[in-house]
Order: sequence, then structure tokens, then C-alpha cells
Amino acid sequence: MYCPFCQNKETEVIETRVSEDGTVIRRRRRCLSCDKRFTTYERMEELPILVIKRDGKRERFSREKIREGIIKACEKTDVSAEEIEKIVSKVENELKQKESNEVESKTIGTLVAKNLKKINKVAYIRFAAVFKRFVDIEDFENELKKLL
Repeated sequence: MYCPFCQNKETEVIETRVSEDGTVIRRRRRCLSCDKRFTTYERMEELPILVIKRDGKRERFSREKIREGIIKACEKTDVSAEEIEKIVSKVENELKQKESNEVESKTIGTLVAKNLKKINKVAYIRFAAVFKRFVDIEDFENELKKLL
């Protein structure tokens, strides 16, 4: 590892910590030449997840897009930012467990809806209305009957 300050090759690891979910290693390092300290992060390199949209186009998986959709569904509810982040991480982890690195957007929506249903029914209905493309009141009514 090169020192970012003096470009010296010789550095030593002072401290190592593993993230809570075990996917990232944080290392504090010290340059043996200039004695300055810096932090490096080590994470596994993975193939990107590609999302197959309804129209057949493919795009790179985005945690941010999922987070934004969940935040919209959870507006004016008691769902915390921490719970939202847990859902995003859970969905991403489930997608990474699949054999293929390509996944249909419908699958992602189903995973998000399943997790929202467990924590807040109102947020679930809001998300489902967009995800399942409700077009009239009967669609809402049918989904509400399933919940009750």
C-alpha cells in the first residue's frame, strides 16, 4: 500500500476492524517514512447486479433507487430511517445470493413489498400501489382485503 502523502511503499497496519455486517475491513495505517496515518477499506469485488426493466432494458442495480421508493412509501409513518436501511440491505443481500447477476425489476419490487408488509401496512399499500400499478379503487380494495 502506497502512502497517499509521500508515496512510500512501506506502511504498517496499526488497527483493523471488521464492519458489523462483515463485508468491509477498515485498516488504520502508518507510513514508515513520513509517519503520517491514513485509513484504507477492503471489500470484496463483486459483479454488478443488472436489473431487467419491464420494457426489457437493463440497468445497474441502485440501492439509492430502492431507498427513495421506500422513503416515499413511508412518508408520514413511524418507519425509521434505520428500518428503511435494513430493508434496502436485506433486499440487496437477497439479490446477491441469487445464482444470476441479472434480476427482473418485478422480483425487487416483490422483495421490498414483502419486507414493508411486515413493518407497516400503510407503507406497504403505498408501495404496492405504484409497484403493482393500481389503476382503480378495486385494485386498492383487493389488496386491502388480502391484508385483512
